[in-house]
This record gives sequence, structure tokens and C-alpha cells, in this order.
Amino acid sequence: MAERGRRPSATAAADRPTLWRRLAAGAPADATLPGHTRIPLLVLAALVGAAAFPHIDWWLGAWLFAAPPLALAVRSAPRRALADGWLHGTIFFVVLLRWLDHTFGNYSAIPWPVSWLPIAALAGYCGLYVGAVCAALAWLAPRIGRGWALSATPAFWVAGEWLRGWLMDGFPWGLVGYSQAPALPMIQIAEIGGVYAVSLVVVAANAALAGLAALGWRRALPGLVAAAALALGSAGYGVLALRALEADAAPRVPIAVIQPNVEQSLKWDPAHRAEILARYDRLTREAARERPAAILWPETAAPILLRADPPLTEHLIALSGELGTPILVGSVDRLDGPRGAFLNSAFLLTGQGISDKYDKIHLVPFGEYVPLSGLIGFVRSWAEFISDFAAGERVTVFRLGQARFGTVICYEVIFPELVRRFVADGAAFVANITNDAWFGETSGPWQHLGTVPLRAVENRVAIARAANTGISAFVEPTGRISAWLPIGATGTLVRPVPLRHGGPTPYTRYGDWLPWLCVAAGVAVMGFALSRRSST
Repeated sequence: MAERGRRPSATAAADRPTLWRRLAAGAPADATLPGHTRIPLLVLAALVGAAAFPHIDWWLGAWLFAAPPLALAVRSAPRRALADGWLHGTIFFVVLLRWLDHTFGNYSAIPWPVSWLPIAALAGYCGLYVGAVCAALAWLAPRIGRGWALSATPAFWVAGEWLRGWLMDGFPWGLVGYSQAPALPMIQIAEIGGVYAVSLVVVAANAALAGLAALGWRRALPGLVAAAALALGSAGYGVLALRALEADAAPRVPIAVIQPNVEQSLKWDPAHRAEILARYDRLTREAARERPAAILWPETAAPILLRADPPLTEHLIALSGELGTPILVGSVDRLDGPRGAFLNSAFLLTGQGISDKYDKIHLVPFGEYVPLSGLIGFVRSWAEFISDFAAGERVTVFRLGQARFGTVICYEVIFPELVRRFVADGAAFVANITNDAWFGETSGPWQHLGTVPLRAVENRVAIARAANTGISAFVEPTGRISAWLPIGATGTLVRPVPLRHGGPTPYTRYGDWLPWLCVAAGVAVMGFALSRRSST
């Protein structure tokens, strides 16, 4: 026995099995790491996870970033696992959402570095879901075994992502499945189970790696084989689906998108109104030379309430008639007259007038409305980007000759179920109009665009995207971005857009069946664990 206070000899320290020697021997790694090792590991893993998303796009990092907190969780007490997972998730979202600092810094009265407090609060809220998954695993491990607990991880994770997209009006940003948008074969399973199916496969791989670290390779081998089979099966399905889609001769219609690149500080300035309208007029005429079936303007393109300005409305109707092309115009509208609530709307104008309009249904909390405004309505004075809009109620599918299309406005494109509703109601393609000028030349617009390929694959529908300052783009039903305009560019894009034909995809038909199944599986596992006594 070593004397009290004496350090172990160098020889004794060298005789300790290292992590890799323990794994090679089939033994579990010691996941009860000291804080000076555990915390840097969790932070590093979170950074790797954030780097998997646009605009860095190191998408392979998503296949391992969650393994450290999961491995630690099954060898920790629930409270420790909650803290570790929460730290990991919060760091991940702070880095992912760092672009919000540009918005607060340029369009709010909140001084730096105080502007990071709301960002940290949002990141902490989102990170709590990661902490909850880790705490659940820590609670399950002594009851059903560490291996079985890890096998339940994908279901818990997907259930958490889905709940985050619904609770408190939802914030489904940074879902793991979005990180795989550049890897086209891996996202094709989204037509079956949505972006959640992609998340499930990636998290299963993370759980398998966590098992390797926490259980040793011998006990982790079944999980590794299952995760590999799931990943390879998904990739194989994707390759076959891409081949079938590339051989599909879908009917196409030419669509134009306008990117005017109007600075947010000038957008609503009356002194620049004529200049802005002249720019739109010039770009619209330029796009019309290629005879598109429709021209899409961005969100709130009209620098005034469209229907409150009859001369502007008449000018746009005349322009559409002159060019022989319908124009989709984003504009603010009012509900029930001049004293009604504001609406964030899209108008389809033809030479005969306003054909139809869509009012944005899913508003941005603290951007387009203030939750619990009776209690915290004072926050409107903190930032100019906080508006007071009412939500629309009707899913509008515009008619465009023989084609029909739905329009989602800005933030709405990150909600799978909402986009699905337009396609289920008969949209042959989808328009996404947005104004990402609030986010400048940060990673925010890239992350926003990165959600669009998943919407395209889920419903096998093409998406034409018109963004004020960028990134305007066309996305194929395969999820491939076929053309785009960079941030800060002024110009137009015209492309033939394939129309959806044939039957609905499983996701279009059944919606979020997979998250519901994951919720049910999670409840069943917890119920089963409650019926068993502790046994590691």
C-alpha cells in the first residue's frame, strides 16, 4: 500500500491501461472523468457538432459529436448526466446561433455584450433537451442495462427534437438531420419519416460510438453492427432513390426569383422608396425576358402596405399585364381595415388584379409577435425587429395556369408539417420568400437555406426561394441546390422547376408518424424500466 500523500510511481502510472488499451481488451472506458477532462471533452464535442452545419458544413462531425455526453450519461447519476448534456447542448447552440449577435448588435438597443444574454437563454433552452436525453439514459442504465439504455437513445433524441418544434410555438432549428443536407444519399429517407428519420440514423451512430467508449467493443459490437447496417441501408436507399429521380422526366415550368439586395436600414425609409421600387421594376423586366411562368419577389418586398397604396397596386397589376407574367409580391397587409392587425402576406398579381393572397401562419416569437404580451410587451421597445403581427389561418395554394404552388414565408420553411400541408393540398411546387437581411453576411442565412433541401425531399417537391439579400436558390426534389445567388448579390435567377406528379410520399401522406412512434417507444421503455428493480 502506498503511503498517504505519496504520488504513485511513474512505473505504476505507466501500468494503468489507457483508454485505447482498455477498448482493445474489450473492457469499458472509465466514463466518470474528472471535471478538467470531462468539460473540455464536452465543449470540443459541441464545437464539432456546430461545425457540421452551414456554413462550415463538416457534416461528418454530426456522426460523432453526441457520443461523449451519451457515453458519460450511462456511467453517471441522472443529475450529473443532466448537467453534462445541458452543457454540451448549450455550447452547441450558442455556437450555432452566434449569428443572432449581428441582429441584436445592429437592430436593437441592447448593448454588447449584454446582447449575448438572450442568445445564451435561447441556447440554454434548446440545450436542455440534450440534457433531458442524457438524464433519461442515466436513469435507465441501472434499470435495464447500459447497452439497452443506449439503444433507446435515437427514440429519445427524435422525440426531443419534435417536441422542441412544438412547445412554446416551436423552434426546430439545428435538428441533427439538417447537418446532412450536403450528403444527398443520406437525406433521401426524409421522404419516409421526414428530417427526423435522418436525425434518427445519425444519432444511432453516435449511440453506437458511445457504447464503444462506455461498454467496450465486445459488449458494444451488436450496437455497432446495427448502427452500421442502418446507416448503410439508408445510404443505399438514397442512391437508388436518386437514380430513379434523375431518370424521371417530370413536367417543368420556368420560374424566376428576384434578389434586390435592399439593405434592412433602407427598406422602410420613405426617402429610398422610389429607388427601391425602380430596382424591383428593372429586375422584374430583366427576368421577364426569359418568359417565366411567374416572377417571385422576396418577403415584404413592397416598401409599404400594398393594398393601402392604390397607385402602387395599379402599377404592379399593369406591370404584370404588360409582361404577361404573374408576380408574387411579399407585402405587409392589414386585417379588417386600417385599425386591424398587421399580416405578413404574399399577393399573387396578374394583369387582371390580385388573384389571391396568403397570410403567414407560423410567426416568429419575439420577431413578429411577443408571447405573453400582456406581461412582457415592453420588450418591443428593445429592438426594431420585434413587430406585432397576427397569424393567418388559411393554407393558400395559388393557381398558375396548369400548375399550382404554395408559398411559405421566411421562418415557416423550417416547419416540416406546415410545408407538408401545402403539398397535401395540391401544390406542385413551393415558393419560399424571405428577408434574411436581418442576419447580414453571417451563417444564419446559410443555416436557413440548409433546411430547404429536407423540405424538398420530404414531399418530393421543388422549391424556388426568393431572398431579399440572399440566399435565393432553386432546390430540386432530390434536395440538390441547382442554382443560387450569394449573399449581397443583386440579380435574378430563372430555372425550369419540375412539377410534383404521382402519388404523395409517405411523409406527405402520414406526416410526423416517426416522432409519434419515438414518443411512444420512449414512454414504453420508461414504463418497462419502472417495473424492474435496479440491476447493472
